[in-house]
Amino acid sequence: MLKSLLVSRRALFATLIGLTFMACLGTAHAQQKKVRIAFGEALSTETLPMVIALERAKAKGVDYEISFMAHEELAIQAVVNGQVDFGIGTPYAVIQKSKAPMRILFQGTRLIFFPVVDNSYKTWKDMNGQPFTFHGRGTGTEAIGNIIAKREGIQFGERSYVPGSENRIIAMMKGQIKATIIDLANKNTLMEKAGGRFHTLPGVSSPASDETLFGNINWIKANEKQVDIIVAEFLQVWTEMNADPTMVEKERVKRNLMADQPKEVLSDINKFFRTAIKEGIYAPGGGSAEVAKSDIEFYVEAGQMKGPAESLKIEDFWYLAPVEKARKASGK
Repeated sequence: MLKSLLVSRRALFATLIGLTFMACLGTAHAQQKKVRIAFGEALSTETLPMVIALERAKAKGVDYEISFMAHEELAIQAVVNGQVDFGIGTPYAVIQKSKAPMRILFQGTRLIFFPVVDNSYKTWKDMNGQPFTFHGRGTGTEAIGNIIAKREGIQFGERSYVPGSENRIIAMMKGQIKATIIDLANKNTLMEKAGGRFHTLPGVSSPASDETLFGNINWIKANEKQVDIIVAEFLQVWTEMNADPTMVEKERVKRNLMADQPKEVLSDINKFFRTAIKEGIYAPGGGSAEVAKSDIEFYVEAGQMKGPAESLKIEDFWYLAPVEKARKASGK
């Protein structure tokens, strides 16, 4: 009950912040000197490394402000509208459809997600025509679902959308939904608390990018120094946590992040990152032409981008110069 209330409060807070942000930032654009960043969700264990990287960049002279939005679509739209400089999300489909001058700079997380269903569904064939719940329209979870449905020769029934894996597992345990796709931490939580009622079905073995750092390419090129510092700090944090997953919790304590979270959430941070690093959620490289090519193939197969994949140019979606410069400077 406590966790449900906390999640609801966080979701409400994120929504209010998002609405206020979208309404008023347009008038302050000319005066804004800080790097403005929109996250597609509230601050959580999964997004901690990104905030740590930004805090390190701030120590090197790049001040910033974050708006935590209720949905990824709001974060992407804020970049499209010029209300923020950077976003955290998966903008491939929007870049292609809108022709917006956005480019991806850094691969934050990969789509290591798990289809979890009620025990009444034994195989994917049993899901034909059945309702399924995703994080949001056009998001990575729906892309995974689309690919699986295509490969299995099935069609889902009614699609519903509930942002946040933690919210979806609460709905699962309450019997409000019976099939969804959730992240690693929440899959483990669900299996521990109600594993007798649910089980996992086969997922997608070649994960694409999930959360990425992206921005308006015109702003990026006009603010090269700030961008280089931010991307370099992202790469450094990803390198350090792959070598020592406990560094995230150490940095969290040092910087007093997520101090309002319950003890049970904070006590699981080291456990989460040990598993997440092992599973490859936080790939250390930050992105490359090979990563971009694989992503494009994935999202074309998922039906979120129009192909054929080989006809799409990497440079229309990624700006690799900053991460390549950061890797060269670090000797990686």
